Amino acid sequence: QVQLVESGGGLVQAGASLRLSCAASGRTFSSYAMAWFRQAPGKEREFVAAIDVYWGTYYADSVKGRFTISRDNAKNTVDLQMNNLEPEDTAVYYCAGTVSSRNLQRMFAYDYWGRGTQVTVSS
Repeated sequence: QVQLVESGGGLVQAGASLRLSCAASGRTFSSYAMAWFRQAPGKEREFVAAIDVYWGTYYADSVKGRFTISRDNAKNTVDLQMNNLEPEDTAVYYCAGTVSSRNLQRMFAYDYWGRGTQVTVSS
């Protein structure tokens, strides 16, 4: 079992930056691909970014060039650096983990989920 706990959300103005962090329990963190998803009010949960076990990174088109995902296997953490935030980025952000290496942009690939952290961007 892996437990994931997100932190770092908050209320910021458009153009600001935030850094989200996800702390994972367990001894095999380096074996998991990790991702961030988000869900805005009234919308479906959507893919934001993923990082696989080989440090390959994947991004949704809407965040490319603004968001950066990274991992620290020694600390069992995965971070999401979010720059130049837009009101459209307002959502609950969820951390997710999987032992799979496929379909990393799809929710069904992930076995473990955190409870989420709220990000609100005002205009």
